[in-house]
Amino acid sequence: MREHMWGAGRAQKQHRGVLRRTAFAFSVLVSTGFLLAPDSANAQSYRFNGLVIEGNNRIEDAAIASYAGISQGQVVSAGDLNEAYQRILATGLFETVELTPRGNRLEISVVEFPTINVIRFEGNRRLKDDELEAVIESQSRRVLNPAVAERDANAIAEAYAQSGRIAARVTPRVIRRSDNRADLVFEIFEGALAEIERLSFVGNRTFSDRRLRRVLSTKQAGLLRALVKRDTLVEDRIEFDKQVLTDFYQSRGYVDFRITGVNAELARERDGYFLTFNVEEGQQFSFGEVTASSDLPEVDVELFQDALKVRPGVTYSPSLVENSISRLERLAIKEGLDFVRVEPRITRNDRDLTLDVEFALVRGPRIFVERIDIEGNTTTLDRVVRQQFKIAEGDPFNPREIREAAERIRALGFFESTDVNAREGSSPDQVVVDVDVEEQPTGSLSFGGTYSTDTGFGLVVGFSERNFLGRGQRLTANVSTSPDVNNYELSFTEPAFLGRDVAVGFSGTYRDLTFNQVRYENTVGKFEPFIGFSTGENSRVQLRYTYESVDMSIPGTNLGVLIDAEAARGTLARSSLGYTYIYDTRIGGLNPDAGVLLEFGQDYAGVGGDINYVSTSAKAIAQTQVLSGDVTLRASVEGGFLYTPNNDSRINDRFVPSSQQFRGFQPFGIGPRQISGGADDGLGGKYFAVARFEAAFPLGLPEEYGISGGVFYDVGSVWGVDATGPGVVSDDFSLRHVVGVSVFWDTPIGPLQFNFSKALKKESFDKEQNFNLTIRTEF
Repeated sequence: MREHMWGAGRAQKQHRGVLRRTAFAFSVLVSTGFLLAPDSANAQSYRFNGLVIEGNNRIEDAAIASYAGISQGQVVSAGDLNEAYQRILATGLFETVELTPRGNRLEISVVEFPTINVIRFEGNRRLKDDELEAVIESQSRRVLNPAVAERDANAIAEAYAQSGRIAARVTPRVIRRSDNRADLVFEIFEGALAEIERLSFVGNRTFSDRRLRRVLSTKQAGLLRALVKRDTLVEDRIEFDKQVLTDFYQSRGYVDFRITGVNAELARERDGYFLTFNVEEGQQFSFGEVTASSDLPEVDVELFQDALKVRPGVTYSPSLVENSISRLERLAIKEGLDFVRVEPRITRNDRDLTLDVEFALVRGPRIFVERIDIEGNTTTLDRVVRQQFKIAEGDPFNPREIREAAERIRALGFFESTDVNAREGSSPDQVVVDVDVEEQPTGSLSFGGTYSTDTGFGLVVGFSERNFLGRGQRLTANVSTSPDVNNYELSFTEPAFLGRDVAVGFSGTYRDLTFNQVRYENTVGKFEPFIGFSTGENSRVQLRYTYESVDMSIPGTNLGVLIDAEAARGTLARSSLGYTYIYDTRIGGLNPDAGVLLEFGQDYAGVGGDINYVSTSAKAIAQTQVLSGDVTLRASVEGGFLYTPNNDSRINDRFVPSSQQFRGFQPFGIGPRQISGGADDGLGGKYFAVARFEAAFPLGLPEEYGISGGVFYDVGSVWGVDATGPGVVSDDFSLRHVVGVSVFWDTPIGPLQFNFSKALKKESFDKEQNFNLTIRTEF
């Protein structure tokens, strides 16, 4: 027992045994009085000149006296003593606390909580120790607090619930050790996964349950439930799905859509849930009159009216309104109109289910961006984040631009979380933009397998870094091997060259190709630097230079036909300039259920090298969803033309459609062939054209199986070679027609596609392929 005195001297400690017994009895009486008779207790008062503290080993006397908060000579009541007791106990440092008045002295007796020696987890298999340590408060070499340990147990159970194990139980155990130490052990019973056995909807009339399930990130348990991680009930994921489902309906004109509730009913066996979304769709609205207006004299309304792309009759979508606002505000900045804001004013017409939208250009507040503060980016450079802002310090403040910049930062995929906020700066007309991010891994090392009926099984090893050295650059390296192809690739891209929306980079490739369908072998080395930039909201252009060295050889007997003559030319170098123009509205177009892709490119070989030609290729794809989105229709047209002024092309230069470009035929199985002198060589063609029509639809199987079907019809031709000789057939244009069915199986290990085809019209020397299976996966 130690005595703490407020005065100059220290009182002697006498009759210790008697005092302890008396103190115990008195403390019981005092405590009982505090709890049962507060009125009479408060009537008694004390004045202490000394403080005696015992039982403490780690905690200093002065600290305990400070917790008590009773001063020398202070008149205190029994209620004040009770409050001192509560303050000491609330520190969480003591297992028991007793306050006993002894005349003009106050005795405080404490029993300290033990110190945590080690923290252990027992019974955990699904969640590792380091994952559980991240969610608890208790730490080794800190004081053990039972209340904190209980909170830790609840936090661990919640972590298991987030992973779908709602039956998890966690019990904290304390194992006493010497020197007032203790081991804290969390005994964990993980329990089984509570999977979503059925995911259904109530109130949906326009879209089927099957279509709406494809929208949600939460999935039903299926055949491969052991591998699927999204078929468990996670509260945060449900909240995300509610927003996604709302966005899905509103982007299709259902402005009154709302979710009235989400019910999760636990199965009788407590091993699964029946999850139901209750929805009200409302009516579908379209755009009515779309106009631009302004009361500002400096605004040319007609100029802004012409900039609007949304036309009456288009299905209403909030994203189209947002895109139009952004377009008009960018135009205002371009015209030198600062502090002009665009306010959408919507008039609802229930009679014809339209919404009139007036884009009013108004004067906004004169507020400037003082600075942009970025925090949390331990790896990523500040400039990578700043490049996502279209404004800089000193520019007029635009809240919409800040929100769009926040979305662009999130879209980078570099950060686990992104928080962008604006606050008042050094003066009311200044704003500071705070960007708070949390880094996440951006690199990956992948090991994968490939299979194709064309090339057989293969192995793929790849390295990818999306944020190389924190500069936002992309670096990839891949090695793939198969019986026919050995491929080595390296590529690098700087997506924001000089801080602008300009991508520069290069790719290098080395390939050894040996095809079962032909007699020759190729060794190809290729280096291609490029630059790409945007030319519009949905369009982009890439410019490139290509240097390629191709060594063509034929092992074995020379049969003296065209392929042998081409191989005899040995190694040839190609030096070319090229470009590709891409226009894509499949994402972000006016219709969320439809879109088109247009692609056109040319390569001009002859900028040095051994080859001269102009190669032109084009592709157009259009797709749409019908029958409430259950059926996807897709049509594509693809073609190419090779111009060779010296009529000296080799098969490496000509077009050879793959089994994906033209189904129903083997590679080198369609187009010009030479059948002569024991040779049966596919030659490829200088011209290539194919049209593909396909429909994908559900097969009526449970959606969680991930199996759907399709039908297709391909028609096209490959024709034209420079040189002719004996036995050259199919050198002219001749259409082939192929029909078939497809089975698609989305599995956790990769998408499987089974194609069964039949040629309705073909040439007798074509090489048909009635079945094709393709799988590609990374693990």
